Amino acid sequence: MKRILPFIIILVVLGLALGSAWYLTRSTPATPAAVAGPPASASSGSQASTGQQAAVNPGAAGVPGAEPAHTRGPANAPVHIEEFGDFECPPCGLFHPVLEQMEAEFGDKIQVTFREFPLVPTHQHALAAASAAEAAGLQGKFWEMHKLLYDRQNSWKGQFDVRPVFEGYAREIGLDVDRYNRDTGSDLVQQRIFQDGKRGHSLGVKGTPTVFMNGREVPFEQLPAEQFRVVIQKELQAKK
Repeated sequence: MKRILPFIIILVVLGLALGSAWYLTRSTPATPAAVAGPPASASSGSQASTGQQAAVNPGAAGVPGAEPAHTRGPANAPVHIEEFGDFECPPCGLFHPVLEQMEAEFGDKIQVTFREFPLVPTHQHALAAASAAEAAGLQGKFWEMHKLLYDRQNSWKGQFDVRPVFEGYAREIGLDVDRYNRDTGSDLVQQRIFQDGKRGHSLGVKGTPTVFMNGREVPFEQLPAEQFRVVIQKELQAKK
């Protein structure tokens, strides 16, 4: 018995080691999440940040987002576009001028709503940017801040501290800067971001940009200008 005891001990230890290795290979690694929702797979070169997320029920209404929503264009426009975006997301930065171009081309036939969906911690400044835009919105300048954040995305996303940069934008668009600084960290601003994120998650949004047109998700590959124009035209034709 004494002779075989060492071999028994070795077998037990080996079994425990193999069991531990099997458990670790079965565990799912932690993934970044958008603010205000459950974990979401999202990173700057990943499936989520390129907007290629799981299919969404085309008729899904979802839960309400922040109200009043940031919307421009007539309420009776035949095409309503709802974008879930992250100001630090490169594909969102590319989609921004496309959407501006479509608004210029189609005019009052389009209504656009923007929803906050900052992907954290993947995009380290996304939440600060969303807070800056929402704080500007409390002074009626959301779209002005929205434009600056996207137009100048490449100049601020690599900064260590973006607060003075965004404060400069606030000053540039004529905000009361003291109020802006108070509002960026306010409960009201954070709740608006939370509510938009909650709506996004209820619709199955996992990455940005995610765009819905009249309640149906537009596939990511149809977001470049030429393809997106055709999608709008088809929607307008269907409304006649």
